Amino acid sequence: MMAFLSILGERDGFQFETTSQPDFFPDLNLDQIVDAITRPKQEYNLKPSFWTPLSDAETVRYRQEVMRDLENEMVMKRVKAFSERMIVVRRYLGLAERLDFDYHRKGWILEAALVYCDAVTALAGHLAGTSLRSRGLLAFREYLQRYIHSAAFQSLATEAQQVKKALSEVTYCVIIGIGRFKVKRYQGETDYSQEVERTFEKFKQRDAQDYVVGLPERAGMSHIEAKILEFITRLYPEPFAALDHFCTKHNQFLDEIIRSFDQEVQFYIAYLDFIADLKRQGLPFCYPEVTATSKEIEVHDGFDLALAHARRNSGSPIVLNDFCLHEPERILVVTGPNQGGKTTFARMFAQLHYLASLGCPIPGRKARLFLFDRIFTHFERGEDIHNLRGKLEDDLIRIHDMLARGTANSIFIMNEIFTSTTFQDALFLSEEIMARLMNLDALGVWVTFLDELASMGEKTVSMVAMVDPEEPTTRTFKVVRRPADGLAYALSLAQKHGLTYEQIMERLP
Repeated sequence: MMAFLSILGERDGFQFETTSQPDFFPDLNLDQIVDAITRPKQEYNLKPSFWTPLSDAETVRYRQEVMRDLENEMVMKRVKAFSERMIVVRRYLGLAERLDFDYHRKGWILEAALVYCDAVTALAGHLAGTSLRSRGLLAFREYLQRYIHSAAFQSLATEAQQVKKALSEVTYCVIIGIGRFKVKRYQGETDYSQEVERTFEKFKQRDAQDYVVGLPERAGMSHIEAKILEFITRLYPEPFAALDHFCTKHNQFLDEIIRSFDQEVQFYIAYLDFIADLKRQGLPFCYPEVTATSKEIEVHDGFDLALAHARRNSGSPIVLNDFCLHEPERILVVTGPNQGGKTTFARMFAQLHYLASLGCPIPGRKARLFLFDRIFTHFERGEDIHNLRGKLEDDLIRIHDMLARGTANSIFIMNEIFTSTTFQDALFLSEEIMARLMNLDALGVWVTFLDELASMGEKTVSMVAMVDPEEPTTRTFKVVRRPADGLAYALSLAQKHGLTYEQIMERLP
């Protein structure tokens, strides 16, 4: 059995040094996806986990195994129950830090320890009787078993119960006078509230309105309550001395590995919760085969996850698309009519690769994807008045920077660049850039109105956004592998609006 280090990978914890999202996130709508995934769990600060793709295929498979185990409804239920109790533990410990009176603070530390021991023991028991397959959860289960049987945990659990029991047996009376009170041991005095109720019970004729006013519960303690507690500690010094000893001995009772597990497992829970409703709607998800050595990739029935999330309550259908690259193919060149799903297809290509690099199930029925080192995107942007550059110059500078930093393991997404210049200039510049991408041997998608790019060489593959053959102006949002034929769309649009040469000539006198 391997030693447990992290539920996110087989190494000593994952330090997410990224403090901001990658530059390409807005272009791919990955910022919207991560925002939606992490919103229900903001206290865990999960975004850095989603901002950090993995660099080796074995760690991707490690996470996929954990994801599969957590798709077991019972396993997920038990882990979520553990996390809910850990939230209570942190709440109690946080409350204790804010309290002013010593024994009030120590009382909440004791309660936190009791909840913690119950949470850990319950999870260990549930996982012990569960069939697991992932290396991560199997190793964590083994660690839990060793931990709950360790002398340190047994001491913590036993002493917490003993101190709680001793404190629960403390009984006392508060005698209130004018401007003063005193506290004494309880010695069987009558509970007069019960006597009053019995006396007036005979006068009750029917159910009366309840005039009891509920007072708001306070986490803190007033100075009078604190003084009462001080008197009680004098009357019963032994249980409070035991509480003092417990808090001194177990002042840092949270096990660091268990605390880290609770934090890290939220990455899996948040993602699986996010896609659960989409799966119920019939959208397919799969665990892709991920490779860092082969660029022969394929996806069946893939879709844009951001678009699916935006439409999850609208009832609008999500169109599924396929793509594949075989040696020596590297770049999908997507042409077709405007508003035909080309940009969505390009985003999908990059989204799937990125989500796969996190070890997550991806939108699609079956997939084999490449483990990239970087993603570069070039999407349409307005002119930046601060850099004093024209749009064409700015595009060229951005693309030059991408090519300078890119490698053969990078992914490039180019979306309708050079729209601000003439056709001939756009074609010349695009062909130059395409040649450099092909020399680089990088993977990518290029959305363009330039059909010529689709047949530049053996590394380019033509993909076309289709229209309804019965009504060419109706988009199907299906993108298929076929030669570019953009002129046919222009002709169909001209025919619809009566702008062909023949139609115009018929209207002339």
